[in-house]
Amino acid sequence: MTRTPNRWLQLIFGIICMGLVANLQYAWTLFVSPLDAKNHWGLSAIQLSFSIFILVETWLVPIEGWLVDKFGPRPVIAAGAIFAAIGWVIDGYATTLTELYIAAVVAGIGAGCVYGTCVGNALKWFPDKRGLAAGLTAAGFGAGAAVTVIPIANMIQTAGYEHTFIFFGILQGAAIFVLAMFMVRPQPPAGIVASSRVVTTRVDYSTGTMLKTPLFWLIYVMFVAVAAGGLMATAQIGPIAKDYGLAKLPISLLGITLPLLTMTLSIDNLANGFTRPLCGFLSDRLGRENTMFVVFLGEGLSMLGLMKYGHDPVLFMTFAALIFLFWGEIFSIFPAICADTFGVKYAAGNAGTLYTAKGTASLLVPLASVLSAGGNWDRAFIFSASITIVAAIAAKFVLLPLRRKFVNDANAKLDADALKQAA
Repeated sequence: MTRTPNRWLQLIFGIICMGLVANLQYAWTLFVSPLDAKNHWGLSAIQLSFSIFILVETWLVPIEGWLVDKFGPRPVIAAGAIFAAIGWVIDGYATTLTELYIAAVVAGIGAGCVYGTCVGNALKWFPDKRGLAAGLTAAGFGAGAAVTVIPIANMIQTAGYEHTFIFFGILQGAAIFVLAMFMVRPQPPAGIVASSRVVTTRVDYSTGTMLKTPLFWLIYVMFVAVAAGGLMATAQIGPIAKDYGLAKLPISLLGITLPLLTMTLSIDNLANGFTRPLCGFLSDRLGRENTMFVVFLGEGLSMLGLMKYGHDPVLFMTFAALIFLFWGEIFSIFPAICADTFGVKYAAGNAGTLYTAKGTASLLVPLASVLSAGGNWDRAFIFSASITIVAAIAAKFVLLPLRRKFVNDANAKLDADALKQAA
């Protein structure tokens, strides 16, 4: 008899892989100024590389998820490790913008392979704790940057950005590759089921079949709305703090004094990581839509709070942190509800397809700059809060009944077909 692998150990491997690949996104900002200082390409041209990375990382996840469903996690994560390493090595040797953009594509493929696989694995291993497992995995994507950002910054100062790209690219890629060798196809223990509060299907839908259901597109539009609302507000925290005259105001907390914007961003990132497993855990017990209703509503109200009270330094920090706290959970609840609704067999590909909503939402972010023309941020806040609050209401009063009917009908049909075959 083959021994079933420890699913918690598999989850830990996935979280570590996510942490190791996170620097492709979160440590990038440390390299921008050194790149410009040496090559004089201009900040906008260099940051185009980051945009290319995000789009490739996001939009190729459905393909990478399909590969995981077909071949298992090991080869896809191993390939992601190689692409991630090569991407940063190319960055280290790049002498033209073209080479920098090629590196962004390669690194984006690597990040997508790791991200899509690890989230898909978490959904499959934990049918009883999908929200928590997806939340812990998504939180790991930021943990790596928190651990390694100081060593990377120090090495850039002492050895140059080129050596840092190459050293950390190879180090992180090698570590992910080794961990990939311990990853196996998910084999959740028999008899484990989700809480009765979580509406769960017993039918497995392929990605193509899922795309034909109106229910998927309702979930997709909600993901775009909440992601866009949060991105439009949070991506502009810096300019908002500047326009409010708060960005460089000294703030002391726990004996540490930093400019208000720096302190705010530090707290926001902690809130963003903390909420993913927390809200995933709560959604496993309270139900996905019930949790969505509370947190989406909280996000919208926090945006309005920042608009009305944000000129006060303490309240600015408080409401900004609340926005991140109520926003970051989308990366745990939406993958979980996707697997609940469309099954686990194709969970990696299906969740990856839903994840493209993040890329779609990012295309709406420039709208905040248009709405805030002249330094008036009220219109941007009101728009962002409105679409988020509408999503909260839709989750409770539209998505919940429609999804319950969809799942119950599919499960009833499955039982009826089984009875016919038995007869």
